[in-house]
Amino acid sequence: MPPPDTHARTAQRARESAQLVVRGIALNAVLAAAKFAGGFFGHTYALIADGTESLLDILSSTLVWAGFRVAGRPPDANHPYGHGKAEPLAALAVAVFVFIAAGLVAWRAAHEIITPRQGPHWATLPLLAVVIITKVWFSRRMRTAGEQVHSTALGVEALHHWSDALTSGAAFVGIAVALWGGKGMEKADDWAALFACLVIAFNGAGMFKRALGDVMDTAMPENFEREVRAIALAVPGVGALDKVRIRKSGLSHLVDIQVRVDGQLTVSTGHDIAHAVKDALLASTPHAITDVTVHVEPTRPDVPPSAS
Repeated sequence: MPPPDTHARTAQRARESAQLVVRGIALNAVLAAAKFAGGFFGHTYALIADGTESLLDILSSTLVWAGFRVAGRPPDANHPYGHGKAEPLAALAVAVFVFIAAGLVAWRAAHEIITPRQGPHWATLPLLAVVIITKVWFSRRMRTAGEQVHSTALGVEALHHWSDALTSGAAFVGIAVALWGGKGMEKADDWAALFACLVIAFNGAGMFKRALGDVMDTAMPENFEREVRAIALAVPGVGALDKVRIRKSGLSHLVDIQVRVDGQLTVSTGHDIAHAVKDALLASTPHAITDVTVHVEPTRPDVPPSAS
């Protein structure tokens, strides 16, 4: 079993990530209220559509928060490799919500386009400017945090906030066109909302693909494998490496590695080398490795080792 502090570090990353998601939920709640007020009093459906998406964001972010809470749990009898898969599953749920939001907003925007109404008010523009700036800032903050802890869910949440900034940007352009164009251009913001749905759907496809890759144990980047190989090869007694397989499990990684040692060594010495390889990989904190399985193969004079 890995040292106790290995899973403790993963649990800490999960708690910190969950706290960041909670801040995002609070932000979306405030912005949703502002958007609904601006849309109602400013006579623009683009803002109301944006507010509706913010409400869906709150629900999807709550699922991400729950995913982190589960992913931070240590391994148990029913989940010997931990509960990390809860994190990409939550990310998949977010992607589904993104598609639902795109469909709802598109349907409503199309309805508004064929319904006569009053043009938007100029005061909605500064409101949207604040929303865009806030969302871009928070998206970058969440993306950085996701990269630091290797979190797919945080990365998906960052894309989600970024898509919100894009939809608000589209609404800003649409309302500006409606105000500048005057009579006959009142529906420009509705067309902007419809266009934003394409952006939302496109980002949703990217989110879904990324989360599905984690669930399906897609191979890690080559540079990650090279770093793992370098750490293992630096352990005294390791002559070469054969297979190195790495899979992501939430906020951590699981490694299955095959090392070559001198075939004349005793079983006890070979075991010590394998244990040293495991300890070295678990100690590589930036890689967030929580479990390592080491297979030892003898190197015989008449059988050259595999290329590493």
